[in-house]
Amino acid sequence: MEDISEFIKKIEFEIDEIESETINPETKFRELEEWSSMMGLIFIALIDTEYDVTVNGDDLINCVTVQDLYNVVKSKIQ
Repeated sequence: MEDISEFIKKIEFEIDEIESETINPETKFRELEEWSSMMGLIFIALIDTEYDVTVNGDDLINCVTVQDLYNVVKSKIQ
């Protein structure tokens, strides 16, 4: 799996109206102004498409930061 900076770029690409390099590993993604339940579904679909990993709602709920989400995806790949 790529490093977290590539993971973040993919997330930023999926979020409308967010500038590049706005998100970092410590970003609490649910606190972003653009966050919604639809964005959660988009994240789940992105992870499934890009990494062939299934992340469910509970996984997403248990993550606070982008780093947490990255760690979950990485752990499911290995």
